[in-house]
Amino acid sequence: MAEQLVRSVPVIPHTPAELERQPLILNQRPFGWLSDHIAGVAEGKTPRWWWIAFVPSFVIMVVCLSCVTYLISTGVGVWGLMIPVGWAWDITNFVFWIGIGHAGTLISAILFLLRQRWRTSINRAAEAMTIFAVICAGLFPLIHIGRVWLGWWLLPLPNANSIWPQFRSPLLWDVFAVSTYFTVSLLFWYMGLIPDLATMRDRATTKIRQFLYGLFALGWTGSNRHWSNYEKAYLLLAGLSTPLVLSVHSIVSFDFAVSQVPGWHTTIFPPYFVAGAIFSGFGMVLSLMIPLRSWAHLEEIVTIRHIELMCKVVMATGSIVGYAYAMEFFIAWYSGNPYELYAFKNRAFGPYAWAYWIMVGCNVISPQIFWWKWARTNPWFVFIISIFVNIGMWFERFVIIVTSLHRDYMPSNWGYFKPTWVDIWTFIGTFGLFMTLFLLFARFLPVIAISEVKGVTPQADPHHPLGGAKPHHH
Repeated sequence: MAEQLVRSVPVIPHTPAELERQPLILNQRPFGWLSDHIAGVAEGKTPRWWWIAFVPSFVIMVVCLSCVTYLISTGVGVWGLMIPVGWAWDITNFVFWIGIGHAGTLISAILFLLRQRWRTSINRAAEAMTIFAVICAGLFPLIHIGRVWLGWWLLPLPNANSIWPQFRSPLLWDVFAVSTYFTVSLLFWYMGLIPDLATMRDRATTKIRQFLYGLFALGWTGSNRHWSNYEKAYLLLAGLSTPLVLSVHSIVSFDFAVSQVPGWHTTIFPPYFVAGAIFSGFGMVLSLMIPLRSWAHLEEIVTIRHIELMCKVVMATGSIVGYAYAMEFFIAWYSGNPYELYAFKNRAFGPYAWAYWIMVGCNVISPQIFWWKWARTNPWFVFIISIFVNIGMWFERFVIIVTSLHRDYMPSNWGYFKPTWVDIWTFIGTFGLFMTLFLLFARFLPVIAISEVKGVTPQADPHHPLGGAKPHHH
């Protein structure tokens, strides 16, 4: 019998060390260790690094809210907007934050549908990041209205005057696209949290934690029926969010593409914006996860392999963005439209040339260093490049919006946009809001999906020698 068993086990040919894939979880840790380690981040005493990060973030968030209050009480004149640049800083920031929010749903939904097992260590933090980024983004169109208290006019509510929103306006499509995206992302994130909330509930040592985790775990027991329903619902939400990832940023790009302004009126915008959004989103995931894995000691769960795979995505999407920049210039020349060609020449060599070349340097040139393995496997080097990516993507939005507007058809109508201190501090403040929310999430909820990470360990496979095929020896 024993001999038959030995014969039936397939012989795995020995692969050279350099071809062997690094495991997704290092050191073959048991399930109990994974639960303790991930839940421990939220259960233990608040670490010092958390306070060092939280206090400045909170202060900067308060600055943001003060700037918004000042804006609402005084009027939009406190911004640097002028003729002809009627859209500037706030819409730049709106598009920037919406772009940041794309990686979360992409990592979770699209990589889940493509059965990419490496997403499990990073999807929870990336989904949370999506939600917080959309909150930051939603702030800008609302204050851009000028009269914030009339924001509800954007909703098609029945009213006696028969005044309806302008459904042909892409700005209104934005409202619907972004609110739908936010709702689905929130549901998707919460859905994935339920099994882990039950784990936290069962581990809780205080009555209040037990009650709160228990309340949000919705009576999860981990039974077969619960898992079956959960997996169906998760798959459906992943399928729903996938077209949303593509549609939201396409609709944001329509704000520009459906206008007649030279430099905006291009059909390349939707795919180019989506690639840019994924690019900036992955950059932000790297910016958050590299310090977090170091401070919370999660190096065995968020491994170098995860960072390397994300770098490859950044490099691929950065190359697509670079191609789009080149294509814009080519089309401007090929179209034979003098205004279009002037708009692009002015971008690269006009008064805002400094912004254009920062954008090209950060978005096209800096990710190309990821062709080398040493660059992809050195976490702190990757962190620096990810910051460049985010700076470059902000400048991309700034260049598209401001340089297309600041020189109108008549030279008497030319101007140079400069942001005021209110503009600048409102934007810096949104980083405070984002980081405050992210740090609160990291403090009270499992920052990595415990149940999903266990699913990619060798022990989870019943045919693996460490798995169900052999009784465990403790």
